Amino acid sequence: MLKRVALFLLTNLMVIVLLSVVLRLIGFTGYFDEQGIGLDYGSLAVFAAVFGFGGSFISLFMSKWVAKRAARARVITTPANATEAWLLETTHRLADKAGVGHPEVAIFEGAPNAFATGWNRNNSLVAVSTGLLRQMNESEAEAVIGHEIAHVANGDMVTLTLIQGVVNTFVIFFARIAGHFVDRVILKTERGRSMGGFIATIVFEIVFGILASTVVMWFSRLREYRADEGGAQLTSRSAMISALRVLGGRQTEPLPEQIAAFGITGGEGLSALFRSHPPIEKRIAALGG
Repeated sequence: MLKRVALFLLTNLMVIVLLSVVLRLIGFTGYFDEQGIGLDYGSLAVFAAVFGFGGSFISLFMSKWVAKRAARARVITTPANATEAWLLETTHRLADKAGVGHPEVAIFEGAPNAFATGWNRNNSLVAVSTGLLRQMNESEAEAVIGHEIAHVANGDMVTLTLIQGVVNTFVIFFARIAGHFVDRVILKTERGRSMGGFIATIVFEIVFGILASTVVMWFSRLREYRADEGGAQLTSRSAMISALRVLGGRQTEPLPEQIAAFGITGGEGLSALFRSHPPIEKRIAALGG
């Protein structure tokens, strides 16, 4: 757990440092006007877009590296046994069928789950848990792999990144406008930004971020239905339904937060609006099961 927290903090620190350098290089000096009283909305929009989209795309480009370490996944280069050989051959065969490049194939320890990530269709990672390989037969496990390959073929990682970038940009932009309002109207700060305004901005970012996450989670749920359909087409509808039933009847273990939305199951929220995955029974019904 401590290692995962350290990895999360390290990657976020790297993102902040890199984006700060980018802002310096493009000549960004701040989003207040020359008098330090009002906001320069053009500069604020640049700031919000750099951090909103920049953070999302850097996370996308680092996704394979982060995912392997967060899940402690071991990439299969030379299969050590028949199961690994089958997993490698099956993943590459389904990738050929879907028209995408061969992904890296990995195994990680844990309850039944799997995920795919990567910055494009021809440079991805598909990882399957040992629990899934133990508790599913070959046709069910193949359907799960097909589901993950469908994510890659659909470009879900890139699309989710774009949506997250738009959401982040709006959250950063409007949180600073709201924080500025608190500073000038409520706290009566005449110039610059006070500590109270800074805290207010953080609070607004959290509140707006929570509200905006419903949009991201809505798309995440939608893409799960599409990936289920894709897995059914790459393998068979009955195998995909059977695999989902196995997942629905087993105690699953959540993936690390950095990759939770990319798993075949998980991401349960406080309400339906905050879930990254639809309920298993609804996914089965959508497939006609």
